[in-house]
Amino acid sequence: MTEPIKLTQFSHGGGCGCKISPAILSQLIAQTPLANLPADLLVGVETADDAAVYRLNDQQAVVVTTDFFTPIVDNPRDFGRIAATNALSDIYAMGARPLFALAVVGMPLDKLPLAVIREILDGGQSVCTAAGIPLAGGHSIDVLEPIYGLVGVGVVHPDQLKRNAGAQAGDVLILGKPLGVGILSAALKKNKLSAHGYAQLLDYTTRLNTPGAALAELPEVHAMTDVTGFGLAGHLLEICRGSSLGAVVDWARLPLLDEAVTHVQNGVVTGASGRNWAAYGEEVAMPAGAILWQEQLLSDPQTSGGLLVACAPESEARVLAIFHAAGFELAARVGRMVTRADGAPRLSLV
Repeated sequence: MTEPIKLTQFSHGGGCGCKISPAILSQLIAQTPLANLPADLLVGVETADDAAVYRLNDQQAVVVTTDFFTPIVDNPRDFGRIAATNALSDIYAMGARPLFALAVVGMPLDKLPLAVIREILDGGQSVCTAAGIPLAGGHSIDVLEPIYGLVGVGVVHPDQLKRNAGAQAGDVLILGKPLGVGILSAALKKNKLSAHGYAQLLDYTTRLNTPGAALAELPEVHAMTDVTGFGLAGHLLEICRGSSLGAVVDWARLPLLDEAVTHVQNGVVTGASGRNWAAYGEEVAMPAGAILWQEQLLSDPQTSGGLLVACAPESEARVLAIFHAAGFELAARVGRMVTRADGAPRLSLV
């Protein structure tokens, strides 16, 4: 009997853990010209936001993003579902509603049967169907590692656009999904992940971040992003920089995947976690007595992670109700935005 193909054996990293580190990425885009940009380009590269946004008229702005990566799981259909969900998350993180998607496909044709590739594509198609949008085309190439993702196109009212900048001092921070997906994927590659752990990984990485579109209608939501390859700390630091503020996170309030905690305490982590912390760890103040695995969870790359929302305190209950009504039962307030004194850490854990 032929052994089933394990997709992760073909990739050097998986999911959002294969992103270029934030330190290297900042160097690569440092010379990107920001002058003479059209006024209707509402969002570009200036704050490392989740998507580009271009105003069409007073009522509509088009939101465009692309996201793709190598396998995070071995099952082809599950890989396609996770990659597509992750790509569309950037649309929701801007407060937009998706309109359609294009597939980005790179496959080692000499290693993968066409039937396996077809399953990956079918998985992505199923997510687009769940999101209520067509998969309208795409592009494919023959490469050494399997790569799959989407170009996502959405629309938002310009006045309801949510950026990763614009948070206000005193805002509360709400996280939509629990942390630990990267650790679970590392455990999977080491053959240490239980059936329960795999079910957790698949459950959260295939939940579309649809609350983002509803949150866009709340003027009390001042900033929003999704937590992906740079970990919670990395993406929260982007909000801090873009808003010229600091943030305080309450460790006890963070929703965590239970099996991920067990694995990280036993030394199971992704290589991307260390690269992330090396890039921004100096900007984070950990409490006295903090343990290494706590840093590793904060920097753990989240594939298809949760929305991170900065909103006025009086809107906390309403924001949480939107998450909970959409099935995000572990969404929780995890911290707050604060005025940052000169020289103080951008992010503090208590």
